[in-house]
Amino acid sequence: MIKSSTNIAQVKQTISGLKEKPVEVTLNLGRNKCVRFCGWLEGVYPALFTVRPFDVDFKGKTSYSYSEYMCGRVKLTEIEKQA
Repeated sequence: MIKSSTNIAQVKQTISGLKEKPVEVTLNLGRNKCVRFCGWLEGVYPALFTVRPFDVDFKGKTSYSYSEYMCGRVKLTEIEKQA
């Protein structure tokens, strides 16, 4: 586990600021394997957060813990609206 300079409260605040916004999720699966998809950050709960993918046929995991975000296994990037 990589030590993070942020605490869990800061991470929860950052993620709750992205609630109901479109995000790009990058998952580090280990051994140089990464998965990327876009979706809506739907739920922010005390122990985890959920992302609803835009692709209805997506067969991956869509709920993540805050520790996965802190360790860098899950990265969220807000998608800017294009004019």
